[in-house]
Amino acid sequence: MATPTVAPLTFQRAPNLPRDCTFDPHDWQILSQYWHPVAFAAEIDDKPFSTKLLDERLVVYRSNGMLIAARDVCPHRGAPLSEGWVEGGNLVCPYHGLTYGVDGKCIHIPSQEGGPIPERLRLTTYAVQEAYGLVWVSLGGGEQPLPEFPAWNNADFQQILPPSIDSKASAGRQTEGFIDVAHFAWIHHHSFADRRNPVVPSYTVERRGSGMRAEYVSSVSNFPKSMQHRAPDGFLWRRVFDVDVPFFARLTVHFPEGGRLAILNAASPVSARLTRLFVPIVRNFDKDLPLDDVYAFNRQVFEEDRAIVELQCPEDLPIDRAAEAPILADRSSGAYRRALAEIGLGQAYVR
Repeated sequence: MATPTVAPLTFQRAPNLPRDCTFDPHDWQILSQYWHPVAFAAEIDDKPFSTKLLDERLVVYRSNGMLIAARDVCPHRGAPLSEGWVEGGNLVCPYHGLTYGVDGKCIHIPSQEGGPIPERLRLTTYAVQEAYGLVWVSLGGGEQPLPEFPAWNNADFQQILPPSIDSKASAGRQTEGFIDVAHFAWIHHHSFADRRNPVVPSYTVERRGSGMRAEYVSSVSNFPKSMQHRAPDGFLWRRVFDVDVPFFARLTVHFPEGGRLAILNAASPVSARLTRLFVPIVRNFDKDLPLDDVYAFNRQVFEEDRAIVELQCPEDLPIDRAAEAPILADRSSGAYRRALAEIGLGQAYVR
């Protein structure tokens, strides 16, 4: 797959906060500068697709193969453009048939053939690109780098896209839960870990760029319970977490016999307390096995996480580490929260 590029259009920054915005205004502006996944690339064709990011309703579609993302509101009378259709590469509003080109400008008003078209009849369009089997949108112009997932384009690895998972929790809580190693024995006892093996060996955390890297070695197997016999006696599992702010974490697991599994945990903030999780996966082993088993195991693990994350109090991830009582195993969480604070997010990034 070629290196993803942004369509050569002029994108607008969101002039106002979304209606009924659930985020603190200052923090919404910060989060809007980053790329967030909003859909699977395979879902987007020339039929308008409705989704939401940071409380902003979006319409996403392809125009002659080009990805377009815009605010899902017709500037004429506020109808949802996602209920319309694409004709000749242009987006047609379902209410009065107004037609918009790829640059967002209205090019046709059926009720006034040949009449003037007001300049104000222009959509708010956003930076959009495709990568790792997902469609990514930046409401703030797309100036921040896209999270890296180099293994996705490695020909030796199989690409896997499990279904997304919605959690009634903040994206920060979900991301921190993904990099937490002390919960394995308790939350994932039924899927891959063991409550008889709860000790977290000392591990290293290194601040890097806009995030951190944590390397964790333990005897906790990453095989599903039904496949635990495949792990050699005494094998030590190396897990490497690479985290980028605000809500992206890559986990690389070193399996026996040179096997590698890499997961991109991309938590998309639909709203302050609704997160849509996308988890592209690659592996260089078991490539001939049915993917249904992978989907089922992935769903089991993340549903186990979801069940506890949705119950955490406060619902928002406290940026101030002193707001909760950390333990030694929380090194990665502490580094993650410091990284969030450094990009300017507040103590709790919701209203």
